[in-house]
Amino acid sequence: MRYNVRGENIEVTPALREFTEKKIGKLERYFEDSVEANVNVNLKYYNEQDSKIEVTIPMTELVLRAEEHNEDMYAAIDLVTNKLERQIRKHKTKVNRKFREQGSPKFMFSNGSVAEGTAAVQTQPTVEDEEDALELVRMKRFNLKPMDNEEAILQMNMLGHSFFVFTNSETNNTNVVYRRKDGKYGLIEPHV
Repeated sequence: MRYNVRGENIEVTPALREFTEKKIGKLERYFEDSVEANVNVNLKYYNEQDSKIEVTIPMTELVLRAEEHNEDMYAAIDLVTNKLERQIRKHKTKVNRKFREQGSPKFMFSNGSVAEGTAAVQTQPTVEDEEDALELVRMKRFNLKPMDNEEAILQMNMLGHSFFVFTNSETNNTNVVYRRKDGKYGLIEPHV
């Protein structure tokens, strides 16, 4: 993995960079082959009570992403690494199954033992993995009414949903508006 560690309102010291790379580098043990990816780490310092870390690892087959807030940046790095490990463990079986279905001779994630320190931890599918199968429980069909972004946000709020699919009246493309965690709105549009 190649690391791109940036800081906003914080100086990325060599010690902070080394700690970040060491912690996130532990994720490599979950992969079948060595990972050729650029790891984008964004460290933000707001004030003495809040700092934030965002980690994005784009790979050809999937994107791993997590963010964490904590008053201590080192604790936030630990928390975000744990979150990424949980994502990998949770989705490992699904991703490997997808590779098998596509006829790939190898897997994205390792199925063998994962070395942790001097002890080896055997990874076994858990009940949580099996119960968390991708199950489609509801399907809706509807006509996409042409509208602008503001009307789409209004419709989404009136329905009480966190996202809304619509046809953008200006571009005639299918777009999605969504409510962000910070209470603001986002727009997803296709790249043509």
